[in-house]
Amino acid sequence: MRLGLDIGGTKTAAAILHDDGSLAALCTAPSGYGRDQVIRVAAALARDAMAEAGPGRLDSVGACMPGLVDPSTGVVRHAVNLGVETLNLAGELEELLGTPVAVENDVKAAALGAHGILAARTAHRSAAGGPGGAETLAYLNLGTGLAAGVVRNGRVLRGPDGMLGEIGHLPVGGDTPCACGQVGCLETLASGSALARMWTAPPGGGRDPFAAALAGDEQARAAAAVLCRGVALAVQLLVLSTGADRIIIGGGLAALGPALLNGIRSELNHRAGKSRFLESLGLPGRFELLPSEIPLAALGAAALSRQIETPHENLIRTS
Repeated sequence: MRLGLDIGGTKTAAAILHDDGSLAALCTAPSGYGRDQVIRVAAALARDAMAEAGPGRLDSVGACMPGLVDPSTGVVRHAVNLGVETLNLAGELEELLGTPVAVENDVKAAALGAHGILAARTAHRSAAGGPGGAETLAYLNLGTGLAAGVVRNGRVLRGPDGMLGEIGHLPVGGDTPCACGQVGCLETLASGSALARMWTAPPGGGRDPFAAALAGDEQARAAAAVLCRGVALAVQLLVLSTGADRIIIGGGLAALGPALLNGIRSELNHRAGKSRFLESLGLPGRFELLPSEIPLAALGAAALSRQIETPHENLIRTS
């Protein structure tokens, strides 16, 4: 069995997978704050998941969290939402769990998890005589910020400094300051923080700008339109810069569901109608949303030790 730990800004998840990729156990709890509590919560969840999974040999452990992660040393820096400046994540977990731990940034781990989901679907379709899968997959994380992870032939692409996929900090125009210190970054259009800046959800009225727009909220309508334009631009950017065959969109905003999907697709169709070049790329058909409840980062963390995913057939329908 393989264990994956996803230490998020608000929640930590521990997933145990059988060798065939099926889910043996999944445990979650609020994340700790500060070095000691982050490790304590993660280690406790790992033990809980192992107990829930029952007897079996643990072959590997992987862990991911936000911040600047160096897989070669196992050290994480600047995970500000967790109150962590520097943490030897691999070393601390190894000491408590008694086994080597592979580590990675959370978005890159989620990209591995998304690749595993897609691989399972592809295997099913190929067995039925359908088309093969994507050689290059991009995972676009729509959370408080905006970032992407890229997997090519089963391996995460990192770049020399690990910053490959940080497309949220590409300036695309406008005068909105970004948290990174630049102005007009893509993240200021397409992210949870951008949506919160553009639209104030009414008390007790929910957090869905698409539903609010249908109810006549003009501020929500304008914010939803900007969000869809920004995500559409991110999809185009990933296809042009990485050669991605397929783009999976996840993260907290993926919970907006079909309304977000249709809004992005409408924007891409609108752009394709004005450009034969964009039309030739077939962008509206190259992306999809995955349900936000699928623990992609934990699944990907479980695959870190082998850096290639096995199918997760039980987590998503293969239709």
